[in-house]
Amino acid sequence: MAIIGCLGNVIFTVSRSVVRTLDNMTWSGSARYATHNRHLTNALTEFTGLDPDKITFDITLSADLGVDPIAEVVKLWNIERSGEAVPLTIGTKGYGKYRWNIIKHDMKMQAFFGNGDVHTAVVSVSLQEYLGG
Repeated sequence: MAIIGCLGNVIFTVSRSVVRTLDNMTWSGSARYATHNRHLTNALTEFTGLDPDKITFDITLSADLGVDPIAEVVKLWNIERSGEAVPLTIGTKGYGKYRWNIIKHDMKMQAFFGNGDVHTAVVSVSLQEYLGG
């Protein structure tokens, strides 16, 4: 089994029996500026700080890949709903300055078993950097 990384207690892994990996990862950041209007001249801009970084990625969850899609989404849901700040590690790299909050998830259910249980889903996860306070 190869552990690719983790987001808190959600482990990204590949083995003969389980595939739980992330895809389409985007890391973004932005700066804040204030604009001060001045009479009869150009406006003045002022750097006022940085917004928290954001990361988004998709996770494909399929019974064919050895995972229970609903059980995996519940792990993400619990982190999101608790407000817990968790580390994100992929490979040997820890991402961000400290930890991350899950601020949103979207679950696209793509296939179902005959009894109605979810067979395959793609979960889009949105993180926001948590720097503590």
